[in-house]
Amino acid sequence: MSESPLPIPVARTVAQVRETVHAWRAGGERVALVPTMGALHAGHISLITLARTQAERVVASVFVNPTQFGPNEDFAAYPRDEAGDAAKLAEAGCDLMFAPTVEEVYPAGAATIVHVSGVSEPLDGAARPGHFDGVATVVSKLFNMVGPDVAVFGEKDYQQLQVIRRFTADLNLPVEIVGAPTLRAEDGLALSSRNAYLTAAERAVAPALQQTLRRAAERLRAGDRVDEVETEALGTLRAAGFGPVDYVEARGAGDLARLGPGPLGGEPARLLAAARLGRTRLIDNLAV
Repeated sequence: MSESPLPIPVARTVAQVRETVHAWRAGGERVALVPTMGALHAGHISLITLARTQAERVVASVFVNPTQFGPNEDFAAYPRDEAGDAAKLAEAGCDLMFAPTVEEVYPAGAATIVHVSGVSEPLDGAARPGHFDGVATVVSKLFNMVGPDVAVFGEKDYQQLQVIRRFTADLNLPVEIVGAPTLRAEDGLALSSRNAYLTAAERAVAPALQQTLRRAAERLRAGDRVDEVETEALGTLRAAGFGPVDYVEARGAGDLARLGPGPLGGEPARLLAAARLGRTRLIDNLAV
C-alpha cells in the first residue's frame, strides 16, 4: 500500500488494490466499488453511503479518465483535489481510495477499446463522439483491476449507467450494477463537479433545466405528443439562456430507443437533456 499522509489507505497500482481486495475476500467480505473522477461532492458521498449498504468493504476510485474527453473538452481544467477527496471518503466510511496514474491504467502500447453499440449512440454519444468508448473501456478496466462484487453509479449520468449495464451483461462480468438516485441542491439542480464552473448569475439560471424537464414530464404523463413536448422544452431552455442545447428527448428507459412523435404508450420512458450555460455543460434526466 502507498505511504501517504492522506486520512484513508490509498492504492496507486493494480497490484496494491488487488492485494487488498484479495485479503478482504479471504475473510469472506463482499466488496463494492464506486468509480469517480474526483472533485467529490455530496452526490458522490451518497454513492459511498449506498455502497456501504451493499458490501462490507468499499473502494472508491479517483481517476480523471482522459479517454472520455474530446479534443476540445475540459480534461486539463477538470477540477482535481486529491487531499479533499481523501478527507471526504474517510469521513464517509470508505475503506480504500484507488488513485492510479494514467500510465497505470493505460500502459504504453494499450490498444483495446470497449465499444457498446445501440445504447451508447444517441444523445451524449452523438454530442460527444468517442465519449462512451472511453467510459466503457475505463470502467471495464476498473472492474478487472478491483474485482468488485457490486458497483454503484449515479442516475444523473443515466445514459452512462445504461451503457455500463449493457457491457456488463454482454461480457458476463460478475459485477452487480446498482443505480443511485440523483442528489440535488435545494433548488433542484443536480449536483455535479462541473457546477463549480458556473458563475453566480449562471447558477441562478441553472435550476431551469430540471424545472423544464419536470414540466415536460407532466405533459407527457397527461398524454401530450412527444414531439410537441420536446419542442416546447427546447424553446424554454433557449429562452432561459441555455445554448447550445444538445438535446431534450424522451427515450425508452432501458435501451434509450427513440419515442414518439405521438403520445407515449405504456412503456417506461426517460426524459434526458444536455445544454450549455456559459462554459458549463449541464446534463439531467427524469423518469416518466
